[in-house]
Amino acid sequence: MFVFWGDGSKEAMDLIHSILVRSTENFNWTFIFILTVVFYIYWTEISQKNWQYIVAGLSLYGVHWLYEIANALIAHFTGYPLWAVSNESTTFILLIGVCWELSMMFAVAGMISYKMLPKKPTKKDRLLGALGMALLFALVESFLAGTSNHSFIWVYKWWGVIPVFITTYIPFFLAANFVPSWKQKDQRTFLLTVWIAVALLLILLVPQGII
Repeated sequence: MFVFWGDGSKEAMDLIHSILVRSTENFNWTFIFILTVVFYIYWTEISQKNWQYIVAGLSLYGVHWLYEIANALIAHFTGYPLWAVSNESTTFILLIGVCWELSMMFAVAGMISYKMLPKKPTKKDRLLGALGMALLFALVESFLAGTSNHSFIWVYKWWGVIPVFITTYIPFFLAANFVPSWKQKDQRTFLLTVWIAVALLLILLVPQGII
């Protein structure tokens, strides 16, 4: 079953209030297995010196973390995030809108997107590839929002597939498909800026209990 918009229901609000961020209540060994798989994927690309795939992966993953931090801040200041994951759907919740399994998927999503491009992609190829992947991921999120264990929770009635597609997934995959084509200096500047920002925000906000 697909859900295309949040419904503002009491059930959705109650689910948000029940979320246990960074609780080990549902923790199990799949956490380690998934981490091992992601590590293997990255190390394989590093050993083969496929730096463009590493850049694609880290570009999307860094943007993803900035979005998740922003979503957690929205939850802190307004009471509800734009999106959230339920306790029942995961082994470990990192921030209110992202669980371990989802985060590890995003760690490699940029690589997958870049690998799907032609060998010598044009700007049009990169753009169309980003739009296609963004649409696919928005539809998958729509499916997850309709699952019985509430894998994704949307509260706001104005938040759903269309805003997710436009404001979230398109920027994700534009970063994955375009940053590897930039000059090396610009790639480094982008990655350092994004990841330093992510690190500083997490270091400052997590200990304070803000996110």
